[in-house]
Amino acid sequence: MNGRTVPPTRSFTRLLVGMVAAGSLLGLSACAPEPEPTADPAPTAAPETPEPAAYDGPLHFVGDELDWFLLSADEIAAVVPGAADFSEPSASLLQVADGYGAMFDPETCGVFFLEASLGSIGARSITWQAENERQGRLSVLQFADEGQAERRMDDYVAASEQCATFTFDQSASSFDSAAIDEDGVRTVVGSIELGTPDSGFRHYFGIASAGNVLVEFWHSYTGDSVIDADATARALHARADQAQELLIGELTANPPAPPTEPPAADAAAAWSDWTIGFDGVGPLRLGDDIDTAVATVPDAEVSASEWAPDQRTLTSPDGSASLQVQAQEGGKAVATILAGKIALYGEPPVDGAVLPRAGEIRIGDPIENAMTAFPEGTSVRVVAAGLHFYEVATRGGRVLLFHADRDIATPGATVIGITAEDGTLRREYTMDALRSQAETDSP
Repeated sequence: MNGRTVPPTRSFTRLLVGMVAAGSLLGLSACAPEPEPTADPAPTAAPETPEPAAYDGPLHFVGDELDWFLLSADEIAAVVPGAADFSEPSASLLQVADGYGAMFDPETCGVFFLEASLGSIGARSITWQAENERQGRLSVLQFADEGQAERRMDDYVAASEQCATFTFDQSASSFDSAAIDEDGVRTVVGSIELGTPDSGFRHYFGIASAGNVLVEFWHSYTGDSVIDADATARALHARADQAQELLIGELTANPPAPPTEPPAADAAAAWSDWTIGFDGVGPLRLGDDIDTAVATVPDAEVSASEWAPDQRTLTSPDGSASLQVQAQEGGKAVATILAGKIALYGEPPVDGAVLPRAGEIRIGDPIENAMTAFPEGTSVRVVAAGLHFYEVATRGGRVLLFHADRDIATPGATVIGITAEDGTLRREYTMDALRSQAETDSP
């Protein structure tokens, strides 16, 4: 056709030919055999769902994910001579002090005697005891973010490079070590001898870093015992690498939810109606400028002390309750907000009925209630300061601390205070930070 007009005679001829052809086909079809049935067509395959892209964000381990770093008793015994009588893995942490005072040359060698757990926000550990009552431990330490763990590990790597020989209180000392740096995991393992071999200060020491985690092991030894530093480093490194793969798989399947704004709190409500959460307390928000934050609480009396210029104490209008707001060291961002007390030191506890609560947990409740309501946390004892608390953290480095009046393992331990904290603003215990602090404190 193509737009052309067909003459009537040609059109009639085509119609006649078509009718004859159709009649012929009908006749043939009446004589033709029945066609064989055909098989049902294959079902159309459903479109394949593409595999999600592997998670490539920050490697922030949290809670029971720390267990992934623990070596088994057999694995430890295979590389640490004499290791035996292992404890069960524990969600607890024992800290002795908050620094060190001995003199080292080079100064960076002091990192071996600085508690690796300082500044951490979660832990899992296992301990053992060997002959001559020598003890050892393996601790998995969670920090608020990768940067904090990386900066701490930088000190250990520097010490492994500079402290093959060093002096401790003017005594010749050594650190014979092996190191691995592969696949995002760094590991240092070796033997430390302080002074003469009969001085009693001989230790195996190891440290590994992955994401926001440091894994530390420490074991005292005597006599001719010799650790296989290479084998121990490989064991720590392999387990940390495996933990990374597990976390990537977990976060690929269940990507972290983006942060959301917390619901607005009624600043004018009674403080007992406020809640303590990972974002702050009532209308007070972690990370805000401290003066802006305290201004959100109407009619509160705000006071500061000369010895703590970065701290504000808020007292309620009726004088029945108070909150302590602390900015980060040397800054203005709110780092912690405390309701109640961190320790009693012989003083009476505060009245929890007039203070905010964390979920359903109020000051005065049994500490075990907090541990049940906020699982996967860590029980901490700080010996030098006489502090006991249970801390639980988020993947983003926010922390709730439930301060107890006694050892958390003691029956009857109760909550005497609750702190909301931004762990990313915690004081850091790198060698540079400690050096700077010492220079500031010196007269």
